[in-house]
Amino acid sequence: MSIRRRRSKRAEPRRARPNLQLRRRLLVSTLSGAFIVLSAVVFYRQVVETEFLRTEGERRYLRVGEIAARRGMITDRNGEPLAVSTPVETVWGEPRKLVHQMESIPSLASALGLAPKALQERLLANSDRGFLYLKRRVSFEEAKAVRELIARYRIDGIDFETEYRRFYPGVEVFGHVLGFTDIDDRGQEGIELAYDSWLKSEPGLRRVIRDGRQQIVQEIEQVRAPRQGADLALSLDRRLQFLAYRELKAAVAQNKAVGGTLVALDVATGEILAMVNQPGYNPNAERDGGSHRRRNRAVTDVMEPGSTLKPFVVAAALERGLVKPTTLIATRGGKLKVGRNTVRDVRNHGNLDVTGVITKSSNVGVVRIAQMMSYGDLWGLYDQLGFGHSTNVGVPGESRGVLRHHSTWRVFEHATQAFGYGLSVTALQLAQAYGVLAADGVKRPVSLLKRDRSGPEVAVEGARVLSADVARKVRAMMETVVSEEGTASRAAITGYRVAGKTGTAKKAVGGRYGGGRYQAVFAGFAPAGAPRLVMVVMIDEPKGRAYYGGLVAAPVFQKVMEGALRLFNVPPDDPEPSMLLARREGEQ
Repeated sequence: MSIRRRRSKRAEPRRARPNLQLRRRLLVSTLSGAFIVLSAVVFYRQVVETEFLRTEGERRYLRVGEIAARRGMITDRNGEPLAVSTPVETVWGEPRKLVHQMESIPSLASALGLAPKALQERLLANSDRGFLYLKRRVSFEEAKAVRELIARYRIDGIDFETEYRRFYPGVEVFGHVLGFTDIDDRGQEGIELAYDSWLKSEPGLRRVIRDGRQQIVQEIEQVRAPRQGADLALSLDRRLQFLAYRELKAAVAQNKAVGGTLVALDVATGEILAMVNQPGYNPNAERDGGSHRRRNRAVTDVMEPGSTLKPFVVAAALERGLVKPTTLIATRGGKLKVGRNTVRDVRNHGNLDVTGVITKSSNVGVVRIAQMMSYGDLWGLYDQLGFGHSTNVGVPGESRGVLRHHSTWRVFEHATQAFGYGLSVTALQLAQAYGVLAADGVKRPVSLLKRDRSGPEVAVEGARVLSADVARKVRAMMETVVSEEGTASRAAITGYRVAGKTGTAKKAVGGRYGGGRYQAVFAGFAPAGAPRLVMVVMIDEPKGRAYYGGLVAAPVFQKVMEGALRLFNVPPDDPEPSMLLARREGEQ
């Protein structure tokens, strides 16, 4: 039994012992390799890819947003606001989120006043974008409706930002002068365009943290401070501008005219105190294609000034000692042959002295005076007055007018130039020229910006065009125009001496005069002894019963100038009311 047992034991195979040492080495090698790989990855991520990972992380919660800045305010000469920027809200969204919530888009479009189909198409066309303006500068009611909609339907991907919207309190009254801005607050017309670099603002930048719903959780830092636009003070007087606009609009309607223009200047400074046009437009409203309504006709449109130039012809002759106010001029018959053409007066006034030529607005008389001078003499004065040159007032689209060199004139053109045909000027140019007569012969630059002065008695420097004596003599002759014998009795103002000149010019259509189209003009100043204000009124194509400057434009001058003298506290210089005024008041 024992032998068997020994054999059976010997017959059993031997079991191999596990190699623990090898296993240990493999485990250590594997763990070491994994540690090295992990360390390398950590090193790569933490050292090599640090900036990349930080940037990727910040992209998910850190945003750079704008800080809205205000465009500069435009005021009148007394600080009254004419153009202001008010904060409003803009609605924007994330199309890539909103395209998955299309069932709420019709309600959203309705709240914003948009067409549902158009909004859906915009979102689908930009479905890969993370930002899209839904509607800019929404009203308070629209913003409130959108917020209620977001809360009710839990719409994800819509947010608000603050912008500024330009607002014009004066509406149509200042529209042509101020112009307007576009959706991005950039000047497009008028002062807004001319001084855009001065008025425009620069938005600031800030870094903020936003949550998953794009709500600002925390402001980290201000990257760039916002730069507010600089304010601008104009020379216009808000009160006078309103008065001028009201009277001009009424006159255009009463006379069934195509349009009209009025410009008023301060004699001592050349500042433009009022500048209005008809028809007007509302700069606050949506603008259609009617650009003809938006242009500032006082500086862009030209006219043949007609008889308003006659005082300057007389001034040129006085300056050269060729005539005196009492010099007799042969005007009997009311006709004068010049070359192959004939110059005619409205009626036969008989022979007139130089003053009578102005009083009665005699074409024959002023041509005879002009013929005493060379072509160059008359052209030289017109050129010095600024005709054919820009006033450099800074308004976009300003016209230079037309004044051809005297070397191209013919005999009859010399005659027509004397009574205001054959050249063209803007209303502002004509006002500046009349400012020369009002300022004792000194031409001052005009300005739409308020000029700083130490006192009202301090005048702006200018260039002398006429002697003071000649300017005063011409002013005295022009006072007779505003009398019972003159052509502008309706321009008289109680308590003040007024001087001026009427003009009724035919409009050329297709290169020819005719068709019953006229431009009625009155230009003048007050008080006549020491003028403070100059004003030009033009009514374009009056179609009522009257079309003469003394009947159509002079009454507008009278109403606006009378109000202006009171607004600026100009003391009366004619305390004795004339029989003309007494009779006119009695008729009223």
